[in-house]
Amino acid sequence: MKAVNRREFMAGVGGTAAVLAANSVRGGEPASERVRIGVIGVRGRGSELIATLVKDASAEIVAVCDIDDASFARPMKILESAGAKPARVEKDFRRLLDDRTIDAVFVAAPDHWHALLTVMACQSGKDVYVEKPVSHNIVEGRRMVEAARKYARIVQAGTQRRSSPEIAEALEIVRSGGIGKVGSARTWIVHKRKSIGHGSPGAVPAGVDYDLWQGPAVDRPFYSNRFHYNWHWFWNWGTGELGNNGIHAIDLARWGLGLDAPTSIVSSGGNFVLDDDEETPDTQVAVWRFPTAILVWEHRIWSGHPIDGSSFGVSFEGDQGTLVIGEREWKVVEGKSTAGGKIADPQAAHIANFLECVKSRKKPNAEIEIGHLSTRLCHLGNVAQRTGRRVDFDAASERFVNDAEADKLLSREYGKRFEMPVHV
Repeated sequence: MKAVNRREFMAGVGGTAAVLAANSVRGGEPASERVRIGVIGVRGRGSELIATLVKDASAEIVAVCDIDDASFARPMKILESAGAKPARVEKDFRRLLDDRTIDAVFVAAPDHWHALLTVMACQSGKDVYVEKPVSHNIVEGRRMVEAARKYARIVQAGTQRRSSPEIAEALEIVRSGGIGKVGSARTWIVHKRKSIGHGSPGAVPAGVDYDLWQGPAVDRPFYSNRFHYNWHWFWNWGTGELGNNGIHAIDLARWGLGLDAPTSIVSSGGNFVLDDDEETPDTQVAVWRFPTAILVWEHRIWSGHPIDGSSFGVSFEGDQGTLVIGEREWKVVEGKSTAGGKIADPQAAHIANFLECVKSRKKPNAEIEIGHLSTRLCHLGNVAQRTGRRVDFDAASERFVNDAEADKLLSREYGKRFEMPVHV
């Protein structure tokens, strides 16, 4: 990754530099009673966030941004149905960063945009709610933490289970020794995805700014089966199923066991079932070795057969019982305790936590360093998968041990339009 100094970086973002300097006077001041919000990326997840935001009296959505004109109908309908004011529509995210009246942005663009948008938003004096996985790679994740600290911004990762009281109750049993000494945690997702098929280069759809969509990524020709949502399965833009859904379960395992960084990681898998263009594995098993336990992830995106009764989950395996957290409930099995219960959707609580922290300046439940450390595990699993061997990790330097090939995957090659600065 070539070095880019601050002046070069600011000059490359279309005149945002002056606004960033002006906004820096805001520092850590809280927003007004109603947090004025811009949402970036509204075709899918962004619209789901808007549907929750319109129900919170402390939020006001003032702008929505997307590179595809066809994506605006859904969020505008949500706002209209809720009786909310219509939001300003923008295709270029820089218009939101230039707007000094916006307090916070919600980043729901593809993975390859998460980190750079967060850093630029912090530099523009805005707080950030960034969807998971928080970054495309480990170096970018660390830049996000640095930017949040330097500019005194509130940055919440979209791992909403961090705001679930039911899950907090379950994990307290693990931490308090309720299932004895835990030597391993198992995480998973199994579900059937449709094949994306085999594509060929085609014309960019009308109303789509494909250059801006690719942003910091290396240029790739437009394929319809690599675009909306399907970008998840290509390394240039996505992080595979491990980053897409694995982050939720892995974050819970790390939270419950108080894990920091692993010493070694192995992964095995491949594209064994789906006959299509996907680069990321449709089948994967990854294992992280920590000083006190191992963590296992597995996914099969072609099978509907549940594990421990749930298509998604994490199990904490202790010598006095096992605690299983599924999609909608948790329970203790194979132990003396019969504790368990339902799990309510935590998204509203997670967003409310962020909005409150924007006003109070307290750290949110999934503060960006928490998000980075959990997302880091996903990246490490993918590096082991892509290199095809065990990799050893040094947490202090966030580099691999005597492994130049693996170190290359700590960051990424950038395209000609945007690049993450070395110093934020």
